[in-house]
Amino acid sequence: MDTPAPLPILDFLRRQIDGTLHAGAQTLLRYPTAISQFLDFRLIDVGPAMAVIELDADAARHGNQQGTVHGGMLCELADAAIGTAHSTVMQEGESFTSIDLKATFLRPVWKERLRAHARVAHGGRTVSHYVCDILREDGKPVATIASVVMTLRGDGAKGR
Repeated sequence: MDTPAPLPILDFLRRQIDGTLHAGAQTLLRYPTAISQFLDFRLIDVGPAMAVIELDADAARHGNQQGTVHGGMLCELADAAIGTAHSTVMQEGESFTSIDLKATFLRPVWKERLRAHARVAHGGRTVSHYVCDILREDGKPVATIASVVMTLRGDGAKGR
């Protein structure tokens, strides 16, 4: 029996969201990612070079020494959203890596449902710039994360 061809990443993720992904379906990259499963991230929306990921953040689980949600957790949430957004434009034989990440924290979080909205600001052939806004349920911003992502091809993409 032939193995079905991998689905394009965007199709795979859209089917995952709407519940129509068949058991055993595969795509070019690893989804869901191990870190997203471990941290209970939920993919809410996806489109070309765009993704929204949700997290029920709680300082009791994700906290720092001040008793608020750790800034590193916010960076991980944004990085997951940005990586998912960029993965939607990957072709067979391509992979990618983050080469820069800059966080601006706007307000503390104790216990809140957060949504990370990632979108491409400039999509280049090799280097792309993304912006991710993390919002509370009431729409107030918690952080803005900017990231630069490099698309890898050929030998640079193997094994990644």
